[in-house]
Amino acid sequence: MRGTIPRKMRLLAALAPKVDWDSMTSEQVIELRAAQDRKLGTALGTFILGTVDRGTRISTEALELPGRRLHVRLYRPAAGGSALPLIIAFHGGGFISGTPAQDDWLLSHLAARLPAVVASVDYRLAPEHPAPAQVADAYDATTSLVEQAARWGGDPDQVVVLGSSAGATLAALTAISAQDLGIPVRAQVLINPQVDWTEQVFRYPSFTENADAPTATPGNCRAVQRFALPAGFDARSMSPLYRENLSGLAPACIVAAGLDTLEDQSPAYADRLRAAGVEVTLTRYPEATHAFLSMPRLVPAARTARADILGYLRNHVLERARPTPG
Repeated sequence: MRGTIPRKMRLLAALAPKVDWDSMTSEQVIELRAAQDRKLGTALGTFILGTVDRGTRISTEALELPGRRLHVRLYRPAAGGSALPLIIAFHGGGFISGTPAQDDWLLSHLAARLPAVVASVDYRLAPEHPAPAQVADAYDATTSLVEQAARWGGDPDQVVVLGSSAGATLAALTAISAQDLGIPVRAQVLINPQVDWTEQVFRYPSFTENADAPTATPGNCRAVQRFALPAGFDARSMSPLYRENLSGLAPACIVAAGLDTLEDQSPAYADRLRAAGVEVTLTRYPEATHAFLSMPRLVPAARTARADILGYLRNHVLERARPTPG
């Protein structure tokens, strides 16, 4: 390992049942996902995930998209407001698991303290819906949310995309396609991002050096590739790291976790963005594991990272949106 796993995280990992990712079937993935979702509402789940900011109201909204209906978890300041920044978020889970509720601790805080309207997209998951269904959901949901932003007090001209892990794939791709989608993305926040879906994911030094990490384990990463990507699918097509033209993108805040098998993808993408002239803030949290911002009670670095993200958005969205005195 590149550091020491936090004590509470080590304890939970030791008590958790072992999962044989390499022998798992599609049906077992679906069953495991359902079991994980049920745990979110238990006392243990609440302890791990942290509490919702009291200054936030949370609701669920339906988005009618071509041929399907998606839901979004909407976070709004309890005090109300209008013309607030619109943060469109995508949860992690390797495209085979995860739910917007796992990010309540972070997203409710941003909604209340920035303040902002935050919409977390409950996109379709594999194996039922293999890639690139998730990318299509991200693009269509983002367009729909921007069109309806004023309904919830959001400003369609102040859009931020945010994502964790596989969700960061969607956030980054949305930022890349923003001009084609007609969306004014002002900033992108990529948390322990997976920006490389090719076989190269298994060859980064961090994959080997952090192989004993309790989250995003090598077995889990192999399973994600196996279940999320159809046979013969060109993984480069949905890997932000391999997009040819990255110029003109919104400033990026990249959050890297030092105890993450995927860590090395963060500086690799930061380098590509900087080479294209994009402003990048890359912050590494040495004692953080993958998905640490969804487990604030287990990883102390989560609180620091949350404050850093809030500060970044205040500077890059609120401050830059204010008119210059004439």
